[in-house]
Amino acid sequence: MTGSYSLLVADLIGVAVFAASGASAAVAKRLDLFGVAFVGFVAALGGGILRDLVIGAVPPLAFADWRYAITAVLASVAVFWLHPQLNRLRRTVLLLDAAGLGLFTVTGTLKAIAAGVPPVGACLVGMLTAIGGGLARDLLTGEIPAVLQRDIYAIVALGGAIAVTVLSWLNVADMVTLAAAAAGMTSVRLIALYRRWSAPVAVP
Repeated sequence: MTGSYSLLVADLIGVAVFAASGASAAVAKRLDLFGVAFVGFVAALGGGILRDLVIGAVPPLAFADWRYAITAVLASVAVFWLHPQLNRLRRTVLLLDAAGLGLFTVTGTLKAIAAGVPPVGACLVGMLTAIGGGLARDLLTGEIPAVLQRDIYAIVALGGAIAVTVLSWLNVADMVTLAAAAAGMTSVRLIALYRRWSAPVAVP
């Protein structure tokens, strides 16, 4: 496989995993099939749509390339019908979700840099690419976004975006270093889940 094709496949896997996450939350709220598919679509592609709008890439990739929308919808529908069986694969989904976090942070940051966004802005765009879908998912299902109240998730994405921006500034942002950055984010996210790390919370 060529590098670009490998990136596309990895990107679509990330879309499917985030769509499954959104669809699972919608199923738990007892939404109908359309609601499940819609929440899954937004969870998978919301961050990328926000990124593309910010950097002026119109129409957003989610609408310009049919494979993204179809992947998100199919994954969501699969969760709607198969959610009892998928509940047994929770650890696998968490692993893939962590991998998707790393991948989307890298691609979001690189696209922002390529569009001429300054370093600080590129870091924020990279973070929003990774967490935007989760924010929208929680808001649509009536929850306080998890990334704002307990999970070491947004912090991992922001740290990874900073790392990618520095690698790009140093002109060493090749496939190996970027893969290492994504793997590092994935590892930190999984360790945080295992050790139940959370950001400090204000004492009432």
